[in-house]
Amino acid sequence: MLQVNDVSLAFGGRVLYKEVNLKFTKGNCYGIIGANGAGKSTFLKILTGEIEPNTGEIIITPGERMSVLAQNQNEYDNETVLDTVLLGHKRLMEVQKEKDELYMKPDFSEEDGIRAGELETEFAELGGWEAEGEAKTLLQSLGIEEELFYSQMASLDAKLKVKVLLAQALFGNPDILILDEPTNNLDFKTARWLEDFLLDFENIVIIVSHNRHFLNKVCTHICDVDYGKINMFIGNYDFWYESSQLILKQMKDQNKKAEQRAKELKEFIARFSANASKSKQATSRKRELEKLTIEDIKPSSRKYPYINFEYTQEIGKEILKVEHLTKAGMFKNLSFNIEKGQKVAFFAKNSQILTTLFNIILGNEKPDHGQVFIGKTIKITNLPQNNNVYFEGNTSSIVDWLRQFSKDQNETFIRSWLGRMLFTGEENLKPANVLSGGERVRCMLAKIMLEQGNVIILDEPTNHLDLESITALNKGMLNFRGNLLFATHDQEIIETVANRIIDIVDEDKIIDFTGTYQEYIEKYHK
Repeated sequence: MLQVNDVSLAFGGRVLYKEVNLKFTKGNCYGIIGANGAGKSTFLKILTGEIEPNTGEIIITPGERMSVLAQNQNEYDNETVLDTVLLGHKRLMEVQKEKDELYMKPDFSEEDGIRAGELETEFAELGGWEAEGEAKTLLQSLGIEEELFYSQMASLDAKLKVKVLLAQALFGNPDILILDEPTNNLDFKTARWLEDFLLDFENIVIIVSHNRHFLNKVCTHICDVDYGKINMFIGNYDFWYESSQLILKQMKDQNKKAEQRAKELKEFIARFSANASKSKQATSRKRELEKLTIEDIKPSSRKYPYINFEYTQEIGKEILKVEHLTKAGMFKNLSFNIEKGQKVAFFAKNSQILTTLFNIILGNEKPDHGQVFIGKTIKITNLPQNNNVYFEGNTSSIVDWLRQFSKDQNETFIRSWLGRMLFTGEENLKPANVLSGGERVRCMLAKIMLEQGNVIILDEPTNHLDLESITALNKGMLNFRGNLLFATHDQEIIETVANRIIDIVDEDKIIDFTGTYQEYIEKYHK
């Protein structure tokens, strides 16, 4: 068990948390969510002892071991891959080292023999004899080839290092597992393997992640960091979001009778309970959801941008056709025809390939060979992965920045669009060149909505966005009646929005599949 008792933390005059009380128990997976800057990762550091709270304490059941996903990729550069994993169990390695040093002593005494016996017993109890085999199995499961086991960590690229550090965190069946953004830089196969691993994991898991699909799949509870408090809720991210939104809607509807509100909530809980199945964690969640009372569900004070893409020009028969497009080192003879209603997710081993393809479609870059045909009724608007050209050096206010993309130049009108994207009051006067990454993307989304294109190209649109903005974007993409061409690492968006997949596997191989992401995975990646 891991318990948080009356924990408070403030930096300067800013209070991050006040009198937080939580209990984390075996067999559950807890997702920590909150707006950017709310203190999610800081809370993990308090749990691990890296940061001392101003007040309160963290209590761990005596004898239980905590394991943490290392964030410094270069910390183990002088170690081999295998040793890096084994170092995840510090006590086991300490016993191993002391044992080896004793046996190497030239004047091995009777007292040394007694101590060696004690260490051998502890070594066996800690699973020392099986440790190397377990570490190798973990590495192979995560896609690390056997020939790399004895390579120096310094020689590995960043994506492989992430996998080794993940193996280190999972190694030795820790009692408490702390993971900060564990799916970052993981390919989908490894991410799916991690999901399955955590679904079968019987101890405590605490996760910070922006990956909604991952949170929905593995979490039994959500801990919401919001306005100086951390509130724990039963269920996954979708249950937390939809239930809090339902309560908020009901609070605004003062005319609705209490009995009717209660009935809606009971039906909502029953629906989510019925969907919780298949895994041990989901079954546990189902049981707990069934015990929920209406008073257990509270609205979130978090604000969501309003993203709704609309267009005025109706789409004709001819939309977009690509014929025999070639770009050296990226793709050859790429051909496809976009039809009405299609929302296409593009995959490639390198994001630059898709950025280049989108730039060619937009006319910003020339192919080595091939052509792009755009229908007469089509207006394309886009969100590039790199938006620097729109903001760097631009000292005008964001009201004036957005005005250049609007037919209606009235300031009240422009401010209303910025308000949709959560810019209010004096925030609207901020210079465009000082905006954060997330603020820039929200401004770009306001630009797209104003431009009213009937075909939208989105290149990694979730980069820099918080969970609230990603959720709103997902909704906007789902509701859009036009055509979407997009590339994203957000699996929830791919699963819920895409009805066609174009996968540029390599320069010579392209998979063009009409259907959902799940159907694509079942056909090509089983």
